[in-house]
Amino acid sequence: MVCLASLGGREFLDGVINYTREALDFLDIDEGLKEYLVIPKRTLTVSIPLRMDNGGMKVFLGFRVQHLDALGPFKGGIRYHLSVTVEEITALAMLMTWKTALMNLPFGGAKGGVRCNPKELSTTELERLTRSYTVMISNIIGPYTDIPAPDMYTDPQTMAWIMDTYSRLKGEHIPAVVTGKPIELGGSEGRTEASSYGVAICIRECSKKFGIPLRGSKVVIQGYGNVGAYAAEILYNWGAKIIAVSDSKGGILSQDGLNPYKVSEHKKKTGSVVGFDNTKKISNEELLEVECDFLIPAALEGQIHKGNADNIKARVIVEGANGPVTPEADMILDQKGIKVIPDILANAGGVTVSYLEWVQNLQRFYWTKEEVLKKLDDKMVKAFNEVVECQEKCKINYRKAATILAIGRVVDAIKSRGLCP
Repeated sequence: MVCLASLGGREFLDGVINYTREALDFLDIDEGLKEYLVIPKRTLTVSIPLRMDNGGMKVFLGFRVQHLDALGPFKGGIRYHLSVTVEEITALAMLMTWKTALMNLPFGGAKGGVRCNPKELSTTELERLTRSYTVMISNIIGPYTDIPAPDMYTDPQTMAWIMDTYSRLKGEHIPAVVTGKPIELGGSEGRTEASSYGVAICIRECSKKFGIPLRGSKVVIQGYGNVGAYAAEILYNWGAKIIAVSDSKGGILSQDGLNPYKVSEHKKKTGSVVGFDNTKKISNEELLEVECDFLIPAALEGQIHKGNADNIKARVIVEGANGPVTPEADMILDQKGIKVIPDILANAGGVTVSYLEWVQNLQRFYWTKEEVLKKLDDKMVKAFNEVVECQEKCKINYRKAATILAIGRVVDAIKSRGLCP
């Protein structure tokens, strides 16, 4: 039995290519090089047979796409979700190339995924699936070639299984093959909340730049997984008012503000944020249209589109997820004067601390949480200011400014390295 899902993802990939080509048109680049920048270097599709706990067998499709490695080893997460397609993974790999370049990290971009519903798999089934997938991609990953990390519905335990399987295959302990590992296996302090911290830093810098006081500002978050929940807690600690959050089962609204710590406790007990005391139940679609200062879409791609963009009432959108705003929506939001801080900047905290973890693994030397978050803060602020400077100089939106900066760095690296032969 083959586990199949919808063959979506094409629209997402087309959107990422569209953003990329718009930035390329802004730069003076040879047409052949433009094509090279949008075609991944390598795409691997694998068929994973899995013995289920009941004795039956299912076959799952897995992917690993390596986009470009001009700046260094490929880097990118692995996700487990029914929406996984080769088109979606390709789009995410391309975004990772621009993200690492924008953050001045010595990495290229990659992404991986297995099309499955992890909520329907037992822990032992997930372990067998992960170890089989690792064996199948083991020839193209490694600490100096391609370093996976957690993504949607994968976590430190998943990375531990990958590291252990890879190390057994190579006959030595190789912690640097993945990042996002448990602390006891060489993981970095601060990695768990890194993506959220990066989102929060962008909001903090936006509050300064756009004159929106952070204390008392109204924040709405779509997606209450790791990124959304930790971002809510950090911003709450900084004085922001979290007025609405949601997960896959729906959302909750309270104009008086939510205590995200208590919301997280409620979700652990019930499986959802829905039903939290003294809140109004709303849909994910309604949540996006709540009037607020900062909207953080931290769920799936394509959540803000041409059908709902005109109803968005946020002053600033900070993309916690990858690709949550479509190109058509971007145009509408521009016309409405709503600022969008793009994913390749806003959610770059995770890959930045992944880089720091990788460096620590190679050196076998580890920093404190405070040291890691300080390094992350410095890198995020530097990248934010560079994007703002480009945006103001070129009179373009923040997404195009970020993409232009990133692509320019990749192009410079390609030209310096040259083509072979």
